[in-house]
Amino acid sequence: MTQATGALPGQETGSAYAPPGSRRSARVMAKSLLALTKPRIIVELLITTVPTMLLARRGLPAAELIAVTLLGGTLAAGSANTINCYIDRDIDAVMRRTSRRPLVAKGNRAVVKPTEALVFGILLGAASTVLLGTLVNWLAAALADAAILFYVFVYTLGLKRRTASNIVIGGAAGCFPVLVGWAAVTGRVSLPAIVLFGVIFFALAMKFRKDYAAANVPMLPVVAPATEVTAKILGYSYVMVAVTLALVPYAGWLYGACALGLGAWFLVEAHALRARVVAGDAPAPMRLFHRSIAYLTLLFTAVAVTALLPWGRW
Repeated sequence: MTQATGALPGQETGSAYAPPGSRRSARVMAKSLLALTKPRIIVELLITTVPTMLLARRGLPAAELIAVTLLGGTLAAGSANTINCYIDRDIDAVMRRTSRRPLVAKGNRAVVKPTEALVFGILLGAASTVLLGTLVNWLAAALADAAILFYVFVYTLGLKRRTASNIVIGGAAGCFPVLVGWAAVTGRVSLPAIVLFGVIFFALAMKFRKDYAAANVPMLPVVAPATEVTAKILGYSYVMVAVTLALVPYAGWLYGACALGLGAWFLVEAHALRARVVAGDAPAPMRLFHRSIAYLTLLFTAVAVTALLPWGRW
């Protein structure tokens, strides 16, 4: 997701190795290719898709539509993540949390070759396009493709190594699942879907500062003092909560009450982070990061539940 969600660009999953001189077994190869797709991030991205589809339908869409949309979204996210690993294998090698990815294993122990990873990523993207286009609609397929292209060309190739705003702008790639889900149900992109896109986009967190510094990647927490970073986090947190409330006219008063309570809960921790930094205490930014994941999960749960209830609307 975006910076505050699990859909953070650059998060890590496991890896697999082959002993020196050994042949690559199908099981180890499959495990390594799966690791390149970053499955945990995909799960976090798809958490937002189903509630969006429920809200778009104002009820429960067909199970087949949900299943195909989730599968297509999984393939698209796996494509983007795999190609990202292919491009970033040089900096992944110097960051502790990514140094065991299959593409950057030391010596001749790497299971997946760069060309194999690139081809695999492209095939996943093509499969997503065909699946969504033929079984859902071509707008959903185009949006999934746009997410892949944005993550690869705008974030990974264009922003990541050049600007401290990379994670903020690049996080937009993790917002596309709500657009795909909405388009899958309605065949168009409406204002509520754009609002949900904004909710995810403005969710922020500080993480992995030392790793990015070691790789010379200009993430904001690397190039700016903690006071500036936390001030931006606090500002974005208020914007994020305000955007969640912009959905109230469409989602109903019950959702509004949930969004208001959850927003207040999140802002308390954002202010606490800011206060710790100003006071010179240990900032403990991971507290806000974990709370942001819980916040978005609960918020989209509220979206789903209130969409299914026969009451709570205006």
